[in-house]
Amino acid sequence: MIRTVFLFVFALTATQAGALCRDDRVDLRGAWGQAGFTVELADEPRERSVGLMNRPSMPRGAGMLFVYDAPQRATFWMRNTLIPLDMIFADATGVVRHVHENAIPLDETTIDGGEGIQYVLEINGGLSGRLGIEPGTELRHPAIGDDAAWPCD
Repeated sequence: MIRTVFLFVFALTATQAGALCRDDRVDLRGAWGQAGFTVELADEPRERSVGLMNRPSMPRGAGMLFVYDAPQRATFWMRNTLIPLDMIFADATGVVRHVHENAIPLDETTIDGGEGIQYVLEINGGLSGRLGIEPGTELRHPAIGDDAAWPCD
């Protein structure tokens, strides 16, 4: 089922970040700093197929984390999606491999995140560029396994 949570973006100390590792949030860190988003989790096929379709808006600090059972080629489109989104594609260790900024609402063009993707974080369009999220950024979430680049403590 999709779990709804609150989204927020902020800087964290290492101690604070460890205390906040939970299902309803994703933390990101990179050379640009750190940020956190409250997320809905899409970890079942039906949830992943619906995603953020038909929503007129999303709070700035919110997003959706798509979790796949194993690394794969991840492709998305914006059919029935009403808001621009940034798609952040990460591998099995939670390391970002590709960022697609400002996906166009209702566009059915395939957005290809590449091979070896196990996690996709969707956030409001333009936020990844404003924050500096780029390949090499690390995601932290309880769904990211034992080989996580930034493990939950």
